[in-house]
Amino acid sequence: MANSDPIHVAVGVIENTDGDVFISKRHKDLHQGDKWEFPGGKVEVGETVYDALVRELREECNISVQTASPLTVINHDYQDKRVVLDVWRITSFTGEVRQTDGQDWLWVPVYALGAYQFPEANVAIIDLLENPL
Repeated sequence: MANSDPIHVAVGVIENTDGDVFISKRHKDLHQGDKWEFPGGKVEVGETVYDALVRELREECNISVQTASPLTVINHDYQDKRVVLDVWRITSFTGEVRQTDGQDWLWVPVYALGAYQFPEANVAIIDLLENPL
């Protein structure tokens, strides 16, 4: 179990008008590399989660968030680090979604997400999307 402070991450589940969600593949050299993920990034000191989400999605995905709502918070311990995923659902945005870091990316129907390998911490997000309350 990792002993350091958890890494706080703002995560966006971006939905298009068809109800598909945007996923991208992590670079090989990153933690949990070569797995698919929902976009987002670290919350910086002094930044709100919402502000981090808006910043990260603008930087990573070329969009401006218009409507976002909290979906869930996931605490997960990997062997080498702990993460807190602050997950938001993005239902309205401007700009054309693309992955600006050169990663592979796809729009995927929710029912098909299980066919992609995600980091373990993301499994709870997929479960929630597949089985909404």
